Order: sequence, then structure tokens, then C-alpha cells
Amino acid sequence: MDKNKIKLIAFDLDGTLTQHKSPLGEENRKVLEQLAKKYKLLMAGAGMCNRIFNQMGKFPIDVLGNYGMQYAEYNKETGELDIVRNDVMPVDKESIEKRVTAMREKYGYTEFAGDNVEYHASGCITFPVLGTAAKIEDKLSFDPDRKKRRAIYEDVKATFSDYTVFVGGSSSFDMAPAPFNKAYALAKYCDERGIAHDEVVYVGDDYGPGGNDESVYLADFNFLTIDNYLDFPKVMSVLL
Repeated sequence: MDKNKIKLIAFDLDGTLTQHKSPLGEENRKVLEQLAKKYKLLMAGAGMCNRIFNQMGKFPIDVLGNYGMQYAEYNKETGELDIVRNDVMPVDKESIEKRVTAMREKYGYTEFAGDNVEYHASGCITFPVLGTAAKIEDKLSFDPDRKKRRAIYEDVKATFSDYTVFVGGSSSFDMAPAPFNKAYALAKYCDERGIAHDEVVYVGDDYGPGGNDESVYLADFNFLTIDNYLDFPKVMSVLL
């Protein structure tokens, strides 16, 4: 990576800038403020733009949400986000239910609490292995090292070939309609603005097999790995 060429830094949120589903801390916020003086900053998230923005304490930054299905720009006058794009994809629920049920029967996950599948307004879906109403303690203890889900990940990917499949949360598979993923979203953002891929650095923690940062990690963008959000200031020091 030639840091003198870098124009854009894109970030994952949970595990990279913050603890999962927790507010942005003051120390990491200060690092972002320093970076913003030198580079264009961008969030590339799995969730909706406003959820990411609010979790960051409304830090002034543009946001790619839902793996690029949604895009919002920070409005300096209002201090809020303006939604620029919000794609919604259709879902064949009958087909999804049949395929999820087949996976459950094949791998012995037929007992679950709540619904078989969680549907999101965007068209993204979640296959909650323990069901949508599982107890939090059961979800946290189910697959902390992701070995159970990674063991069947390739089969789930093949079964849902019309989606991009991620090993998500503590006990689920998250799916975005193909071709949406973070690499696709970031490439589209750069193409629209004439930014070369070697002028971009992406910072993420979920870059292993099935991780939602993996697509960027395997692409031709510069990538800084981070395994603990508390290390963010140290990881970013190479660009300051």
C-alpha cells in the first residue's frame, strides 16, 4: 500500500470501530476526526444507513448500507443523513422457506424458537439456526468460534446461489440478494466517482470465510485487518 496515493478510507462498524451493536467510543471517534482531515471517509455496512449513523453518534460520514442496497450522504446543514438510494428486492418466501427447512432437516436443526426465517424490508434475509425467538444465552453459546456454521457454509451458499451468504451474528446466516456485497458496493461507489481501487483502504474485522468483509479482503482494494476494535487507533496510525 502506497499511503501517498490513498484518497478514500472505508470502514466496517461492529468489531472494527465499536463493540458489536454498541456506540462509537470517544477515542475511536477522535481518530476518525483526524483521518477526516486527510482523507474521504465512508462506512460500508451490513445494516441500514440510519442505524449505522446513529450507532456512530451521528459522526459526519457517508454510509453504504445493506451491502450497497442503500446509500446515504451526510448533510452538513441538517446534521443528518440524506438517503440517496434505497433498493428493495423482491423475495420468494415460499422458495426461501423450503430451502431453509431442507437445510435444517439435513443438519439436524429442526428444533427452533420463533420463525423459521427472518425477512428484512430491503429483501435481505436471515436464516436463524436457533429461530428468531431464541434466548440470547443460547445464541451466544451456540457457535462462538463459528465452526458449526463454517462446516456447512459451502452447502448453504450453494443452496442459496441467488444470494450472497454470510456467517452472521452468533447463530445465523445472513443473506443479501446477489450481486450485493461490500466489495460490489465499494467498487460501484468508486466507479461512480473515478476513484481507483489502489486509492482506497478498507478497514475490517470480519474477513475470514463467510465474513461480511471477506469480499473486500479478496478483492483488489488495500485492506487493513483489525481483530479488536480497541486496536483501531494503533491500526490507523500508519495513515496519520
